[in-house]
Amino acid sequence: MSSLLIGVLGLVALFALILLSVPVAYAMILVGVVGFAAQAGITPALTFLATEPVRLLSSIDMATTPMFLLMGSFANAAGFPQDLYILAAAFLGHRRGGLAYATIGGAAAFGSVCGSSTATAATFGKVALPQMLRRGYDPAFATGTIAAAGTLKSLIPPSLLMILYCVVAKVFIFDLFVAAAIPAVITIVLNLAAIVISTRLDPTAAPPSPRASAAERKRALRLAIPVILLMLTIFGGLYSGVFTVNEAAAVAVVLSLLFALVRRRLTWQRFLQSLYDTAGTAVMLYMILIGAAVFTYFITLAHLPEALLAGIDSLHLAPVGVIVLLLIAYIVLGTVFEELSAIMITLPFVLPIVVHAGYDPVWWGVMNVIQAELALIHPPFGVIVFLLHKLAPDIPMRRIYRGVVPFLIADFAVLVLLVLFPSLALWLPGLTR
Repeated sequence: MSSLLIGVLGLVALFALILLSVPVAYAMILVGVVGFAAQAGITPALTFLATEPVRLLSSIDMATTPMFLLMGSFANAAGFPQDLYILAAAFLGHRRGGLAYATIGGAAAFGSVCGSSTATAATFGKVALPQMLRRGYDPAFATGTIAAAGTLKSLIPPSLLMILYCVVAKVFIFDLFVAAAIPAVITIVLNLAAIVISTRLDPTAAPPSPRASAAERKRALRLAIPVILLMLTIFGGLYSGVFTVNEAAAVAVVLSLLFALVRRRLTWQRFLQSLYDTAGTAVMLYMILIGAAVFTYFITLAHLPEALLAGIDSLHLAPVGVIVLLLIAYIVLGTVFEELSAIMITLPFVLPIVVHAGYDPVWWGVMNVIQAELALIHPPFGVIVFLLHKLAPDIPMRRIYRGVVPFLIADFAVLVLLVLFPSLALWLPGLTR
């Protein structure tokens, strides 16, 4: 049996296992080891299975993952999302759609001190949704705004998705963090524009709230000082070169812990729960990375990427046509796979194609992150949509999906801009190299 045929059968077996509800990480490990053994023998396969987890567990880059997760837990315990939302609402709530602006702004800010998109969406679902509904906001518009706000985390460092992409693609993490800066700003601006257009088309969807007094604004600003200091420390230290990514993660954990303790909001039980949740999520991410590494080695040995490159070349597409084809494939894949699994499974095939077409892996990392944003909220999977429906079961899923449509359009617009102008993501990293 040829290596290529073994590779194709392995790919079919992987999707079959996933359809049978085998966890993606275990499916990739199983297929990778069996496929490796079929080509090189059982001893090399088991040796690789023993050494690869050691390499990943000792990776300096991956050390940031549990630290940023823990920082998010401590920041949540300290009440930072509530503080940011109150601050934004105090200054913007009196405008039509003001609480929606506050949700986008607060979530974008909280994203810089939280490592998870779903955690950001869940937190603002609890903080912002009751306020918006109480003040007469349309439930579809309110939940759509919160869903979009949660996805912003993917583009704002410290993004776990960016870190995992860099580990697998062997890209410098700081380069991707810098590359995402301009696309993140564009995404936020277009999300705000989606709110403006939605409220102009239907003024009753987001009625204005009473204007906050000067005293209320000062109080909101005073409450938000700790989280503002934390954000300035992370971004200032990281982008000025004072901290490496690892050092920024360590400093952020310590500061968020100190703020939570000073505010007396971190009980012993909540501290242990934060450690437990962080460990559980970190183990899941490590297992997916181990599975991706084993599976990548198997398909490389089977020469599947080379065969796929030859197939793409035979189509005689322009480089931009290849990218559009890949983006369409990701959109389809995102309807049945959660975003991290889709990226980890396809990256070994897709990245060589992107590089062969003349594009930078850093640019493709930004594109992957935006695709992940779309996967979080577009049907039929939409993890964040399911999460919000769980928080507000009285709001039907179809209404939530209807509410995210303007923000999906905004994200698609960002993708189009980056395809047409890759320099939007590559200009800043070029200045730092």
